[in-house]
Amino acid sequence: MGIGGIGISAIARMMHARGVHVSGSDVAESEVTKNLREAGIGVTIGQSLDLIPPNAELIVYSNAIKKLDDDFFEKLKSLGQPMKSYPELLGEVSKDMCTIAISGTHGKTTTTGMIGTMLIDLALDPTVVVGSLLLREKSNFIQGKSDIFVTEADEYRRAFHNLYPTILIITNIDLDHLDYYKDLADIQSAFYELALRVPENGAIVCNPNDPHVMPILAGIKAKIIDYTKENIIGLSLRFPGAHNIENAQATLGVAHILNIDHTQAIKSLNGFQGTWRRFEYKGETKNGALVYDDYAHNPQKIRAALAGTRELYAQQRIVAVFQPHLYSRTKFLLDDLAQSFGDADEIVLVPIYAAREHDDGTISSDMLAQEISKHNRLVRSLSSFEAVTNHLNDTVQKGDVIMLLGAGDINNLASTLITE
Repeated sequence: MGIGGIGISAIARMMHARGVHVSGSDVAESEVTKNLREAGIGVTIGQSLDLIPPNAELIVYSNAIKKLDDDFFEKLKSLGQPMKSYPELLGEVSKDMCTIAISGTHGKTTTTGMIGTMLIDLALDPTVVVGSLLLREKSNFIQGKSDIFVTEADEYRRAFHNLYPTILIITNIDLDHLDYYKDLADIQSAFYELALRVPENGAIVCNPNDPHVMPILAGIKAKIIDYTKENIIGLSLRFPGAHNIENAQATLGVAHILNIDHTQAIKSLNGFQGTWRRFEYKGETKNGALVYDDYAHNPQKIRAALAGTRELYAQQRIVAVFQPHLYSRTKFLLDDLAQSFGDADEIVLVPIYAAREHDDGTISSDMLAQEISKHNRLVRSLSSFEAVTNHLNDTVQKGDVIMLLGAGDINNLASTLITE
């Protein structure tokens, strides 16, 4: 149920590859659902109890269903058939494998991609579940034959507590998901509980001197690997930004643990093509402006994405088109979001992407625009993608760089901006 989700679709592919008969449903058609059908998995569009086979041995559901439609979820439970959430089933898989779990408030998707690609390149034959699409493989799931399992460890609603990591990567810890967590201390407590799940003969790869990470390492018995000490001589990533160098160093930390040749690890990282919606180049506008798309949706990710863009395009005009994600996140992080666009020359906002929430009228993109304007930025809030397209077509010039930022459907704007 909710099979079109990026994570649950990967576990569907995994079960299908293991010979399990898998079918599913989702409320909307997408590239993910189309790809699942092409892989031989039956997908129905819609949400109804009638879509569930009466002989189903297990119902696996996306937590988004529980969040958005509690009434339907209660009816689902009333069927009396065995049920597990996507994170719970991921945990069952993790229990029986050597799990490399990549956690962190930001950077985990790229790091998961880097680690998975490195292990594939070096013929270690891992199974990989990534919260995006690996651009080289064009998939969010790689079926391996070894016992190595590489997966993202999602902190939302403490989902990662279902995992059994042998190696845990913590890219960083910052404020996020404040519709669930109370504050930074609450988030740190969740990461601490995850770190406790790493066995004594396992390892935690992190920056132990990061003030947000340091407190969760107290009393941890697993070996601590400081990724900031990893040698990056010869590293030449295809993507800009200090944050991506740190992601690469975390990958090298895993290589160190697994006794992978350092030169070969560097070679794999230099060839890494990236993941969908992480500084992904989309094309040019009719006026010759470059268009990139990035999943960045909280202050740290926005700053990192724009800093990387500025590093690569030091002299060009950068236009950030941002779609705030969730009313709760925008409201809680309003001040910090307003100060996250320092590397952009112009900021264009579209309406907030609601996802699992309802608009209570207390926050809007117009309000965020007012806060951004206090920092002397050129900012405007527009009511639709069409209005944004018209504005950009009228104002951008050859050599300008357009950054589409957000975790919603802002990436759909690329198709209206670029020329074939």
